[in-house]
Amino acid sequence: MNKLYFSLILLLAGLFSNLAYAQPKKGEFINVSAGMGVVAPNDEADVTGSGFYAQGEYVWAPRTWFALRPYAGVIIASGESETVEVAPGVKEYIKSNAFLIGGKVRIAAPIPYVAPFLETGVGMSFGSFETSTQFVQLKKSGALVHIPFTLGLAIGKRHGTEVKFTYYYHNSVEQFSGAVAVGFSIPLNED
Repeated sequence: MNKLYFSLILLLAGLFSNLAYAQPKKGEFINVSAGMGVVAPNDEADVTGSGFYAQGEYVWAPRTWFALRPYAGVIIASGESETVEVAPGVKEYIKSNAFLIGGKVRIAAPIPYVAPFLETGVGMSFGSFETSTQFVQLKKSGALVHIPFTLGLAIGKRHGTEVKFTYYYHNSVEQFSGAVAVGFSIPLNED
């Protein structure tokens, strides 16, 4: 299944790379990202999960190095430990199935061909979450606050592609979810 997601992402990358601009330009954009979702506990437990991640953003970039980015996305990821049992017959388990919405700011270094960037903000996650490790047993559904954090590179002659590691910290369930993702921005105006 992960090979299918990866192949789909590469196909979209090839189709849209000539139309796309990553953020080190001024203006307004729609950004689309997809990748392999991950989920892990905040503690030292040896359990992680994987799945799917997709996100869309409206980007307002008044400067080449700064942008405001309201977003909406989805993460579907879960996993189970093969070795550690929380109780007899019960393995460690982690799950994050959520719709994400919020706002971020991006600080970018507008360097030709490779522009590193950092994003952070605040948002809400709507869905179901479970963290079951030897240290904590939490299960919640509904709306939770999250803190997004992203490190990435906008690459190419016109910074046409983004490669990023994006995370959403859910402190109330002692876990984080995120993705290794590829993104493209479609300009709404040509400044």
